[in-house]
Amino acid sequence: MTLDAAKLRFHLSHWRHHGRAGLRVLLSHYVLNGAVCALGLFLVSTIVQALFGHAAAAAAVVGVISTIPPDLAAPKRGKAMHMALAPLIGLPLFFAVQMLRAHPLELGLLLVPATFIGFLGMAWGKRGAPVAIAVVFAMIFSMSTPAATHIGEALQRTGYFMLGAMLYVVYSVAANAACNGRYRTQMVADLLLSMAALMRAQARRFTPESADTDSAPDDTASPGLANHAPSENEELGELLRRQAALADQLQNTRDVVLESPRTPRRQRLAGMLLAMLEMRDQLVASELDLDQVRRHQGHPAALHEVRQILRQMADELTHLADAMLAGRPAPTATDHDARLAGLRLTAQTSDPEYSAVSGANAAGLLRGIAYRLVHLNRGVLELAALARGETLPDLTVVRNHWRLFVSPTDWSWKPFLSLWTWRAPALRHAIRAALAVGAGYAIATLLPWGSHDYWILLTIVVVLRGSLAQTLERRDSRVAGTILGSLLAVGLLAMHPPAFVLLLAVTVAQGVAHGFALRRYLITAIAASVLGLVQSHLLSAGTSPTFAFFERVGDTLLGAALAWAFCYVLPSWERGQLAALVRRTLLAQARHARRAVGLTALHDIDTQPELAWRLARREAYDSLSALVLATERSLAEPRAVRPPVAQLERLQAHGYQLLAQLSAAKSMLLLRRDQLRIDEVEPPLLQAAGLIEHTLTAESARGADESPHLAAAAADPIEALPDPFENDISPWLRRRLALAVDLAEQVRKDADHVLAQLQP
Repeated sequence: MTLDAAKLRFHLSHWRHHGRAGLRVLLSHYVLNGAVCALGLFLVSTIVQALFGHAAAAAAVVGVISTIPPDLAAPKRGKAMHMALAPLIGLPLFFAVQMLRAHPLELGLLLVPATFIGFLGMAWGKRGAPVAIAVVFAMIFSMSTPAATHIGEALQRTGYFMLGAMLYVVYSVAANAACNGRYRTQMVADLLLSMAALMRAQARRFTPESADTDSAPDDTASPGLANHAPSENEELGELLRRQAALADQLQNTRDVVLESPRTPRRQRLAGMLLAMLEMRDQLVASELDLDQVRRHQGHPAALHEVRQILRQMADELTHLADAMLAGRPAPTATDHDARLAGLRLTAQTSDPEYSAVSGANAAGLLRGIAYRLVHLNRGVLELAALARGETLPDLTVVRNHWRLFVSPTDWSWKPFLSLWTWRAPALRHAIRAALAVGAGYAIATLLPWGSHDYWILLTIVVVLRGSLAQTLERRDSRVAGTILGSLLAVGLLAMHPPAFVLLLAVTVAQGVAHGFALRRYLITAIAASVLGLVQSHLLSAGTSPTFAFFERVGDTLLGAALAWAFCYVLPSWERGQLAALVRRTLLAQARHARRAVGLTALHDIDTQPELAWRLARREAYDSLSALVLATERSLAEPRAVRPPVAQLERLQAHGYQLLAQLSAAKSMLLLRRDQLRIDEVEPPLLQAAGLIEHTLTAESARGADESPHLAAAAADPIEALPDPFENDISPWLRRRLALAVDLAEQVRKDADHVLAQLQP
């Protein structure tokens, strides 16, 4: 009976966990964005059908589908131009395909160069990729329509295509403005969830080396894996991946949340974003001295207490995010100051060989960790107070200079001009895509179901990505999603529903496909298959749904195989990009050191130096995160071209440790200036900033004898350091600076080893 009750509790916990996760997905900004897009498709198609009839509505729907990819949650500024680009470029391609549909050879000669030109838009990164895909969609979906019998029909169909596209552009701009406030809330809530996941990953690090990982389940882990004890390398790898994901997510959130923070509500959300940026620094800094404390046998109870406090803070962030998503009043956060102050950070062990001196060392370091957790605790309290409207944020920097923290909305020619080198990844990807589409079209014309050849090309376009890892992920999801989605579509069409029901199915499928495109491509592939089959049925009435199922699966398998094969044509292996990423990381770390611990950080506390430091800090995080993501993608590549992964991981670990030391030093300068002896710390600050910058930017790593003063500071016995809660913390700052200089040497040596192995 007890066993049955335990199983029941386990299953209930399992379903509650998945239920909460599912509810967060339904209330997320990407699902709302997908629903908004679906509503726009429905409104445009309904209006056009009411005015011009069914055939016009079908062509207008193609225009809408070809315009939707760039329609994401975005700032209001520049939205109209961003949305209008794809249909304006895609319009002549749509018309050209209409005219050449009955001429296979000429059509093939159009598809290859047009695909190449369209994919050049990938040079603009995340901003240009949806536009590039939308342009190619306009051409490929034009192939899904019946062949035009004369030029008048082609012109008329193109006109309806453009009408649908332009109506949707107007709608998308208005809908984005109407949903802007909700998008801000949802994106901040999503960031809170990511911060909570990062905090739980950090909490798992607070385990003595001799002990097993606490078996208490995390909210982010599957209940069935609760007792899995990851190794230290796995823990650190998970931490780095969480940091990289958070850095990637932060820029999208900045673009929306920091746009025109003029109203009190917008200011509170912007204040929450800034608070999380500071909390990220404190989380990174909590890694400091942790290895020394974990190796010590005298503080397992204190480590367990710290770990539990971190997990409770993470739970409070999760509850706050859930309340924001659901529109409920934000809950009050628990103040853990008393628990942190009450930690007995003194040596307690029964080991007869236990050293009182080393115990004091570990106790002092653990007290330092606890002090940094005090700032995390205050950050959680500040987030809850801001969400409840009980405190006002300090937004001087963001209010005066917010444009510096968001992505530009104008379209520069610089990415296009930088394309024309043989090693440029975007150029190679455009050539690769054009060749794949050409091969796919040539094969499709020879197949017995060549009348629906566009599905092969569509599969190639959506599966073929810039890296092998992304292509493999999309290939598997596309094949599985097509089978499941085609079964759903065949079942729907077999019931012979009226046109209105089919149009509603297209609308829902479009919303789901768009909403999950960047989150869970398997769901997108299922919805896209329903969309493609039903839309094809509307355009070409009388098609056999059973034959369409086998045809669709066959086309998908062929298209996915071609996309996979062409990954190896003019490949852009990650090792070719890693050298530039390593150099970018070194330069960003050097600039961050100069801004974080230079003399300006000590004497100038006005807006401009702090703004420069924040920008340098963002680049330091972003560059290191790009390095982590590129290294992770390289694991899917052939061993012969795989970069030195182990050395790259050491470089990443030392890079984050350097960020942690500099963040801790900057925190002392910002928050505890009154506890520093200014005249005593000026020389170490000046020397450390110069040495770190020289070490990271010079042609070769320097020798350790060039920093005798700081080397001596690093070698000071830990017991000579004062209690971190006492007034004078100058010795702690000098120690942080000395350790930062040593870490800069490690980072540079790691980078030199990596760069040497990356040379052809």
